Amino acid sequence: MEVRLVTTEQELKDAYEVRKVVFVEEQNVPLEEEMDSHENDSLHFVVYDEGENIGAGRFRILEGFGKVERICVHPSHRKKGVGEKLMRKIEETAKENGVDEIKLNAQTHAEAFYKKIGYTTHSDVFMDAGIPHVAMKKQIM
Repeated sequence: MEVRLVTTEQELKDAYEVRKVVFVEEQNVPLEEEMDSHENDSLHFVVYDEGENIGAGRFRILEGFGKVERICVHPSHRKKGVGEKLMRKIEETAKENGVDEIKLNAQTHAEAFYKKIGYTTHSDVFMDAGIPHVAMKKQIM
């Protein structure tokens, strides 16, 4: 399994394909909400397993912190450590870019996963794209 920082058009297409499967097809998020105005100012990541694109996410550097968004794993590869490897690569990239705090909005069903890898919850439940979320953050010195 390999997590890559997207550098080619094909890798970006592969990342978008996983996001479409998970968010648009599986979770019924409208495509126009999933693909938003932040695509061009984000670093994108894609996960491959034996050449198959199985995970994706994006990262933006904002004022004073990093923002992790659109983390997803193809249904066929869940519970196999893909999400943790993806998050570790994003955190490593954040450190390399001078970021020491990461924030994200997690779907409530994924809150335990993020807690397991060091994130803490900092909000009540709120709705985004019709799905319950919580705000979380982590210091990554």
